[in-house]
Amino acid sequence: MPSPRLFDIVLTLALCGAVAACGKETGGRGNGEAPVSVTTTVVRQQPWSDTIQALGTAKARESITVTAKVSETVQAVNFESGDVVEKGAALVTLTGNQQQAALNAAEATANEAERLLKRQEELAAQQLIARSALDTQRAIRDAARARVAQMRADLGDRVIRAPFAGVLGIRQISPGSLVTPGTAIATLDDVARMHVDFPVPEAMLAQLAVGQRLTATSAAYPGREFSGNVSIVDSRIDPVTRAVNVRGDFDNPDRALRPGMLLQVTLLRPERQALLVPEIAIVQVGNSSYVYRVKPDNSVERADVTIGSRRKGMAEVTGGLAVGDRIVVDGTGKLRVGAKIVDAATAPAGAESKNTKAATDAAGG
Repeated sequence: MPSPRLFDIVLTLALCGAVAACGKETGGRGNGEAPVSVTTTVVRQQPWSDTIQALGTAKARESITVTAKVSETVQAVNFESGDVVEKGAALVTLTGNQQQAALNAAEATANEAERLLKRQEELAAQQLIARSALDTQRAIRDAARARVAQMRADLGDRVIRAPFAGVLGIRQISPGSLVTPGTAIATLDDVARMHVDFPVPEAMLAQLAVGQRLTATSAAYPGREFSGNVSIVDSRIDPVTRAVNVRGDFDNPDRALRPGMLLQVTLLRPERQALLVPEIAIVQVGNSSYVYRVKPDNSVERADVTIGSRRKGMAEVTGGLAVGDRIVVDGTGKLRVGAKIVDAATAPAGAESKNTKAATDAAGG
């Protein structure tokens, strides 16, 4: 049986070895830890335009459904689907034989009344007829002229014309069809310039003004951006949605925009100076946002920030950072507070592999 003193010596040696191994392991993760390779940037003020984004629906500057005023059969259709027509172009001719005959009769009556009036004027000048007879004949002539005008208007209703220049939609009728008031013949849209109506929250009402620049994108044209301006801000706020409708005008020379299209509208506010950081530098945890700020000894600390607007991969910082602060952009997932970093953009060639070897040596002893 071993002596008590020998047992104490063996126990002491075992404890010393465990402490040494533990110290070596913790030392490998502590003072011997290699710097993390990241990308950094210096925060500075840059030109910045706030944006308001909303979904809007495109509308033609002028848009109607062409219909008839009277019930009649179609004599001729003078257009095809998709035609571009000028203002006043005859689109459809309706049968008007009865109206033409009535017009001819009314014109004959009016001509006869005009001749009688001239003869009575001559007789009145010679004082051969009473003045009242002349006035009666003048009234008959005026009534005949009014009847002619009425019949011409009635016959004119048999020719359906374009009220403005635009693009016609799909034709809905054919020759011989019976049309009645309200029968859809085709749509007509003036798409040379488009309107886009979109809602903006009430809280941003003070930031809206006529003439502000707009951009719009559509899923139908990936990568294309349409430019326009605010033409009007509605005079009322919707009491249900608490939003105000804004109308933007967009030039549409190639007719790419169509009425009814869904557009992503971006309203650009006047340019100003702001602190900007890349969005990928921001770490989001719940409702809080922070970045890793680099200290003079190349270690990092957490800096809680307040974020304003975001656009095209950049974010405005309204609090938590100052001009000249150096922050980590790429590599935040590898960091913890207090970790040492090395900027991959400024590190000498081979430094990253050297750091990796050092970390491996430290971990393996």
